[in-house]
Order: sequence, then structure tokens, then C-alpha cells
Amino acid sequence: MSITKTNVEHVAKLARLDLSDNEKELFTEQLNAILKYAEQLNELNTEGVIPTSHAMPLVNVMREDVTKPSLPIEKVMMNAPDHEDGQFKVPAVLE
Repeated sequence: MSITKTNVEHVAKLARLDLSDNEKELFTEQLNAILKYAEQLNELNTEGVIPTSHAMPLVNVMREDVTKPSLPIEKVMMNAPDHEDGQFKVPAVLE
């Protein structure tokens, strides 16, 4: 597979980039060089290698939910700059 100048122009149009002719040529060469380098992976012997989605095994490190008693409302409201009827009072954001 190779990248053509037309491919570069198409992607530039999708990204709304205005590229000069020199930039189009440069990007075409650079992208083809990247693909050529990546093609080297096809030369690797992967026989017997199990396909993986992650390099390291995934483990769920979250703990089980456990209900605990909450702080008393009076203690919580001690840090509130303003409160009313056991709720935080904040400035109105809607008119």
C-alpha cells in the first residue's frame, strides 16, 4: 500500500487544511516512508504468538461498594460558607 498525492489532498480537505504543493509532496513522501517502515513488521515470525489486546493483563482494581454511615449534617455544614435548611446555599446562576 502506498499513499498518493490524491490521498493527502483528500485528508487535507477533510481536516480543512490548505496545503501548498510542496507540503503535499513532502507529506506524501513522509507518509510513504512511515508505511514502508511499518511493513517491516510483516517480516516478523509471529507463529505461535497469541493475539492480545493489551501488553499487560487487565485487572479490576476497584473495591466493592460498601455502605457506611454519613457525616452528621451539622458537621458537614460547619464548612459551608452559607447554608439553609440543611443544604448548601449558593448564588443563583439563572435569572
